[in-house]
Amino acid sequence: MKRKLIVAVSVAGMLAGVAACGNGDDSKAKADAGPKEITVWVMDGSAPKAWIDEVNKEFSAKHPGVTVKVEEQKWTGIQEKVTTALSEDTPPDVLELGNTQTAGYAVTGGLADLTKDKAKLGADAWQKSMLASAEVDGKLYSAPWYAANRVVIYDKKAFEKAGVTPPKTRDEWIAGLEKLKAADPASQPIYLPGQSWYVLAGLIWDEGGDLAVKDGDKWKGALGTPQAASAMEFYKKLQSFSTAPKDKDEANPQQSTDIVPKGGVSSWIGLGWEAGGAEKALKDAGKEADFGYFPIPGKTADKTSTVFLGGSNLAVAERSKNKELAKEWLALAAGKDQMTKYAAETKGALLPNQVGANFTPAAGSFAEAMGKAGVNGKITPVTPGWANVETEPNPIKEFMTKVLKGEDAAKAGADADKEIANRINK
Repeated sequence: MKRKLIVAVSVAGMLAGVAACGNGDDSKAKADAGPKEITVWVMDGSAPKAWIDEVNKEFSAKHPGVTVKVEEQKWTGIQEKVTTALSEDTPPDVLELGNTQTAGYAVTGGLADLTKDKAKLGADAWQKSMLASAEVDGKLYSAPWYAANRVVIYDKKAFEKAGVTPPKTRDEWIAGLEKLKAADPASQPIYLPGQSWYVLAGLIWDEGGDLAVKDGDKWKGALGTPQAASAMEFYKKLQSFSTAPKDKDEANPQQSTDIVPKGGVSSWIGLGWEAGGAEKALKDAGKEADFGYFPIPGKTADKTSTVFLGGSNLAVAERSKNKELAKEWLALAAGKDQMTKYAAETKGALLPNQVGANFTPAAGSFAEAMGKAGVNGKITPVTPGWANVETEPNPIKEFMTKVLKGEDAAKAGADADKEIANRINK
């Protein structure tokens, strides 16, 4: 699965255009009087053709004469395109948004309030971890669609040689890395760049902390806390087994294609598309790719580590002229029957919005490990200003590099918190 299907894009700079949206006309009469066609925007590759055809077939059977026009969009430049579309008189009726985008579009009036439609949409069955990205101030503005998370990807031969089995706890993980180091000093027990902040986020959540928290009507950073310091201490321990740069993230260089295929990496943390990319690169080079997978271990064996859930939601445009029909289409697409088919069509590469729709993946597969970890998934703080935090230079990444290079975590965290507060409250 390609990265664009999994990693939500930034929404920095999108707010100004949508603010001009105003209120759409909720009148069902006006919607019924409009053209008998609804337009659905999905991102390139998100909706397998066989699945989208099934959804539209079922929809057409319930609404004879209504045409569904599906248009695929590219991630590049999508926030500007969506911003413009939502401010126009004829926006797409249903559209896919990255799960960190929804809050920004919702607060500026671009998305329809779906709170009263929860029962129709089947919201009670949605995974709570995914639902968080679809709500703002207790109101529902989209339906969670799919998500994905990172797991540990390991070289089976390296683990077998060192006598290491997939760990269940952090302590077992560290002990295993020690064995890997002893068995092959020339290899990296784990490849972990210094700025893999999605991994750190999960560790902070494990400690009961967060990246930022609400403080009255404002937000403040939360990296200068004991919880973040404890998480960073463990991250530093993990990173000590790696020769990866302390001032780079997993995409610079790209770990799945630029690092792992060269050999000498016993394990690394990645997404499904990265595992697939590494396998292809190895095979293209005439090398064997024999990977195993396990969830990032938790502090205790009874619970895997918390993980960041990247993914997408489906929303209805506030200015849609066919709002009721759009909600009907959304109810079908996000419902258990179609989500079950979606999970099967994507072969478990993505997590559907409800546990009851999960695809049963092959034992030992990436999908199996991802599914186990995804139950403990979370997302970044749900606020429009969060997108500003992720803009480079990312203060979370800078915090990590400072600590890895020896700076006190509390001091580095306090400096990062000032920058986070400045950005997130814009």
